[in-house]
Amino acid sequence: MTALLEVQNLRISFPRRDTTPLVPVDDVSFEIHRGEVVALVGESGCGKTLTGLAIPRLLPANAVLGDRSRILLNGADLCSLNERALRDVRGRRIAMVFQDPMSSLNPVMRVGAQIAEAITAHARVSSAAACTRAVALLTEVGIADPGARVDAYPHQLSGGMRQRVMLAMALASEPDLLIADEPTTALDVTVQAQMLELLDTLRQARGMAVLLITHDLGIVAGRANRLMVMYAGRVVESGATAALFAAPAHPYTRGLFASIPRLEASTERLTPIPGSVPPPDQWPSGCRFHPRCQAAIARCTVERPGIEAIGPEHDVACWVAGGVGE
Repeated sequence: MTALLEVQNLRISFPRRDTTPLVPVDDVSFEIHRGEVVALVGESGCGKTLTGLAIPRLLPANAVLGDRSRILLNGADLCSLNERALRDVRGRRIAMVFQDPMSSLNPVMRVGAQIAEAITAHARVSSAAACTRAVALLTEVGIADPGARVDAYPHQLSGGMRQRVMLAMALASEPDLLIADEPTTALDVTVQAQMLELLDTLRQARGMAVLLITHDLGIVAGRANRLMVMYAGRVVESGATAALFAAPAHPYTRGLFASIPRLEASTERLTPIPGSVPPPDQWPSGCRFHPRCQAAIARCTVERPGIEAIGPEHDVACWVAGGVGE
């Protein structure tokens, strides 16, 4: 089956004066099929958000894509489009929900006007029709009394309601792909569950694909078809979510799983991964996880492992997991 989105050899660099450029995303490849949920997980600083921003070409102005980088949407390379053509893709074909709605919404515009603006940006409709559609979208995302809420300002809404407004704006032009970057950040547990259920309901109703970017493996189980684990700008393990949950192979993935609280083990201490993700200008040679890895061997310090299959729908980049590189 042809993929809706294919990301090939994605490399994002930031030039620096008189020194080598920073490369926070390095040789990342994956695909997403229509209607499926793919989760991209990892600690802060791994390059997840930049990867998501690269897809609709929303990177900072000083970011440079690698010569071999390709972002194919239904076979068309977004890397070759000019800004005018990209504006037609953004919102209409690919939409994005950011993790902080308070900084994404205009504080001096009523939320209904902001949703209507997203509608008229891609469709020739009257202001009255756009306002009617805005109310319908607020209803669809589960906001009570949407006829009144369209006249509210962002500060008059709760965090969960603001995130629903952002979702309504993203859905305004019925995109094929929704990128949700940490959509449950700063929400309490009950509201997190509601948001995730809503995302799944809307995905099924609309047949769209979802790229779910998160640091929380706990929200991925049962919601994502496939899972990609990212560390220091590279994907270190990927595959069917069930396969990775059943037998995580990369030491980093195993460390992430070990840090998830579990009800059945409430008396046990969580096991954190020692250290932290280094900044891009301090990434080590070889496997970038080796300074934090208790299973590292000499080869890990000098040679980068390529990502290889270790089972059906299960790939890993590690010299000590599943015999890769032997």
